[in-house]
Amino acid sequence: MDLDKYSSFVAALHAVPDPRKARGQRHAWSLILTLIVAALASGQKNGRAMGQWVDLHAEEIASLMQLSASRLPSTATLRRALRTLDVTVLEARLADYNRTLALTTTPDQTIRLRSGVRLAAYAVDGKEVRGAKAHGASLKLVSLVAQGSGRVGTQAPLAAGQGEQTAVKDLLARHTLDGTILTLDAGLATRPLAQQIRDQHGHYLMVIKRNQREVYEAIAFLFDQPSGVQWLPTERATAYRVYQTRSKGHGRLETRRLECSPDVNDYLAWPGIGQVIRRTYHSERLKTGKVSQDITYGLTSLGWDEVTPHALERLWRAHWTIENRTHYVRDETLGEDRCQIHVGHAPHALAALRNTLICLLRAQGWTNIADALRDYGSSVKKAFTLIGALPLRL
Repeated sequence: MDLDKYSSFVAALHAVPDPRKARGQRHAWSLILTLIVAALASGQKNGRAMGQWVDLHAEEIASLMQLSASRLPSTATLRRALRTLDVTVLEARLADYNRTLALTTTPDQTIRLRSGVRLAAYAVDGKEVRGAKAHGASLKLVSLVAQGSGRVGTQAPLAAGQGEQTAVKDLLARHTLDGTILTLDAGLATRPLAQQIRDQHGHYLMVIKRNQREVYEAIAFLFDQPSGVQWLPTERATAYRVYQTRSKGHGRLETRRLECSPDVNDYLAWPGIGQVIRRTYHSERLKTGKVSQDITYGLTSLGWDEVTPHALERLWRAHWTIENRTHYVRDETLGEDRCQIHVGHAPHALAALRNTLICLLRAQGWTNIADALRDYGSSVKKAFTLIGALPLRL
């Protein structure tokens, strides 16, 4: 890929083909897409708001774009464009552009193996677009998101009647996993998916819950044994490690304890298994003394001699990057769950554009996306400059 070709947000958008018939076109496709993204960057959350933003700033937009203010796209035109966008091509072009962004404030997370090799860490998860669902237009997207930065590497919808596990398998099949470690929650912790990741030369860390009952109970039984009981041939003293951290913040004292062992690998016969994990989270509210505790189990393909418990703890905690830095921001700050757009490809297209906007704002050094939207919303010129529409590139 020629990185210069997608050196800006609008450059990536302009590579998305125009689905319209030539007859009756009044506005350049590149202009329509530029206005949609500029409106998003200014804090507009739905089609109506985007159209109103264009109307309110028509004269300034026309001056910047060297156009007639009376010939700017209407709200209906912006909505039609979103409905008919080729979302497969859109996702591919935006993924190419996202990879060019240097996220220096919170870089992509990697973990270092004992051998010195570094693995890029990604979280895999699905998200339902609830605004569309409210109108009966079910849309669920599965994503591969870089831990740490929250950069979306790729995203795809579930086809009609398709399960999330199948969608994730299809998503991963389109990418090389060499040099990566994927973290997956319990809904995706299956033997076929573990086998696929290993076949594609990737590694995994999977959360295990009671939906995998036999595996769950075997791991729980292992860690529940008193230290003096030797129930397996391997000596527990040499096949058991622990890492613990404590922190204080938000009125709580938190303790996180991660234990790992390879002792049930042969029994579980899970594809590529390296060791199993128990993670205990203990929280005490300093003001009231109220205590809560959560115990979770997992397994990973990273071998006993390959990785430290400290690195596994970092991976486990950073899995929630996908919720905290991507899904939550799209829902709460960019208004995805409250957006009522639901026709055609519009909900998916907006989700993809929001992902890239978040990534771009973080590349500009913003740590608070709400603050960034208020800043760029204060100036049309700022918003156009951010997305690469200035100097003029239409």
